[in-house]
Amino acid sequence: MIARVLRWVSLAVAVTSLVVFLVAQRQTADVSYGRSPAPDAARAVALGESDTATVPSVAELTALLAADPVVRLPGSVARWDEARVRAVAGSGLRILVAPPGLDDAERKRVRDVETADVTVIGTEVSGGGVQAAGGSLADWRIQFGAADVTNQLVAVIAHVRDQPAPDFVDTWRWRDPTPAQIDIVVAELRKDGFYAAAGTTATEGSETAFPGGLYVVLPRQDESALRYGPALTAVFPDTPIIVVYGDWIEYHGPHADEFAEVAAVSFYAQFGDRLSRFAYPQQNVLTAYLNRVTDVRYAGIFDRPLPYRPTDPLRVALPVLPWLFVAGAVLFFALSLRTLLRPPRRRRSGGLPARLAGLTALAVEMSALTDRTGDPALTRAIASLTAARSALDDNLPDATVRPMVAEAESQLDMAARTLPYPGYRPDDYLRGRLT
Repeated sequence: MIARVLRWVSLAVAVTSLVVFLVAQRQTADVSYGRSPAPDAARAVALGESDTATVPSVAELTALLAADPVVRLPGSVARWDEARVRAVAGSGLRILVAPPGLDDAERKRVRDVETADVTVIGTEVSGGGVQAAGGSLADWRIQFGAADVTNQLVAVIAHVRDQPAPDFVDTWRWRDPTPAQIDIVVAELRKDGFYAAAGTTATEGSETAFPGGLYVVLPRQDESALRYGPALTAVFPDTPIIVVYGDWIEYHGPHADEFAEVAAVSFYAQFGDRLSRFAYPQQNVLTAYLNRVTDVRYAGIFDRPLPYRPTDPLRVALPVLPWLFVAGAVLFFALSLRTLLRPPRRRRSGGLPARLAGLTALAVEMSALTDRTGDPALTRAIASLTAARSALDDNLPDATVRPMVAEAESQLDMAARTLPYPGYRPDDYLRGRLT
């Protein structure tokens, strides 16, 4: 009885563990770590997008270019090294420079000027069917920190003149700030954590991107740029310091070696094209950059500990469930095999005539169920039962009848093993009838 209960319990355990394991595979992970709380950087940029600048008509632009090979429209910001450009362009090349912030119709008007060999809209340079684009941090720094498009211009002009592409020249130059300049910036940073030079528009940073960060915002640089980063890092060690030069943003402070380049490349590779064509307020550019920094921080670039997550008992138990299933299945099959292979037990509690009657009834029931596999054993069992019945009718001693009954029981057991139905083995069949 105990073996039978244990057998079915092991089957239930195996089936339950299998079902739980398979259902758990359908669960989806709710990932909070790595989910940035910052708004989309593209949305922050778009909020400051302006396309209110205007240009003259195509006819007027054509007339201006006929009078002067280089035409700079009001509001234009692009500048370049005239000596380098002249060396590549030679004579007869005409350049039209337009301000940033043109809408689609205004940009089309600029490009429709057929006499313009090269057009510059903001700091976007195109001509001869191609457009020059920055592809390195040094290139973006010159373009967005100083509005210098010399490298783009000479590249497009070389294409127009069918000349080899010139080498990139990094024209960005640093100069150290004076002690007086440093003192002014440090005083503002100690007071508000934010320094904005005259002519800039940014007013705030982000505690999410850089907790406790200090911000220095400067206008576009000309001949050389004030190198505030190292000087301020010496005054404020282990503090995030963000220095803005026009639309170019630099980071100094903890993790700068592994983080600053990743953040800058990610940001300017995505937004460089739009920054070159539109005149964005510095605050929008800084906000978009800080949103991207927040995304990178939450992606694990900085050493940021995992937030506490309560233990999920199901997740802890999942690795055990396959083994629990195997153990339950093995135990069930072992007990089932033991039941099939155990020898029949001889029960005489009901007396020899009663046992003979029970085996005869079993033979009658099995005769309708056996097939070619079990028929021979059933036939031998019926022959033994017939002989035993004749011996009892002839009042032969029990010692003579018992071997016949035992032989019939053995043959019936062999026939029962061929049946797909439980309960027909003599020991199981007679258990409830002879007690």
